[in-house]
Amino acid sequence: MMKRVQISILAVILVFVSHEIKAQFPSNVREITSIPNKSVNVKGNLSEGFIMEDLSWASTSSNACFPATQNAKFRGNHVLYGTVIPPYSEMTITVIPDDKSANFSIYGYQVGTSNYSVVPNLQSCVACEAEHKWDYQKVGKTQDHTRSIYFNSIEGSYNIFIGVVGANGLQTGGYTLKIDLVSQEDNSANQKPLKMYTAKSEKGKALGYKGDLKDGVKIYDLSWASKSNVACFPGTQNTKFNGNHIIYITELPANSNMAITVVPDDPKKNMSIYAYTTLPGNTDMVPNLGSCIECEAEHKWDYQKRGKTQDHTRTVNLSSMGSDYRVVIGVAGADGLDNGSFVIKIKTE
Repeated sequence: MMKRVQISILAVILVFVSHEIKAQFPSNVREITSIPNKSVNVKGNLSEGFIMEDLSWASTSSNACFPATQNAKFRGNHVLYGTVIPPYSEMTITVIPDDKSANFSIYGYQVGTSNYSVVPNLQSCVACEAEHKWDYQKVGKTQDHTRSIYFNSIEGSYNIFIGVVGANGLQTGGYTLKIDLVSQEDNSANQKPLKMYTAKSEKGKALGYKGDLKDGVKIYDLSWASKSNVACFPGTQNTKFNGNHIIYITELPANSNMAITVVPDDPKKNMSIYAYTTLPGNTDMVPNLGSCIECEAEHKWDYQKRGKTQDHTRTVNLSSMGSDYRVVIGVAGADGLDNGSFVIKIKTE
């Protein structure tokens, strides 16, 4: 008899452990497997959802998803989905109603991979985003029938919960839910030697050098750029630097300023630039850069900046005080760009 009890207890423990290992999204949340660097489309209908009477979770300070003044935009049926965003990734989630006149909303929240809290029982989250029909026109922007939200990750994976909602009590209507996942390629073992060139700089002059991204190589590990001791560009902008890189090494004299500009020959070629300074004799090179004196980067803007315009050129500026500096310049293709000729201009004053 005692033996049976022991076996039963062991069976319960094994079932519990198995459940913990295979934790998954709750049954009322449809799981979607996102694919790195691809789009996944899922068809749905609001009729598959439910009315959520309690929307107070959205306006709490620990969630801050949308204010209670916008609750009417989320009073229709809610259809819930769940997916996972891997490390060093950007995820854009868009709902596209079949009927362009249908008023939809969308929200999503980001939590740890062991957190499966489902609204309205959400106490807190890492981030929560929502999009609905605007109450008024926004300067320089337009809105159609689609709604999009955005998330990013750096060093860890996260669960992403998504709610597709009808506004103003809407309870039926077909749609497509589109998930675009841009993720850093884990190909660091395939890293090829960098293509590096020496470039002269001369105070009081502007010197130019020709180059082509086809002669460069990809830098698969871009984590150096978001380290606090480098602070060149955040991991959320890695896609602006995931094409081929060409490196130039020059010098910045003491008490000088340097403007470095890359000018693509084809204005349609999307290129980025970064540059960092170290003391002379320091040979640290990306992607194995632990720290630097200064690092600056420029890429295509995600949105228009007030009072400023941007063309196809990219410029960074560096300065020195009482010492000469070694300068490392990187010209990179955005969105996987691996070819394109350019001129790099180095102006020192």
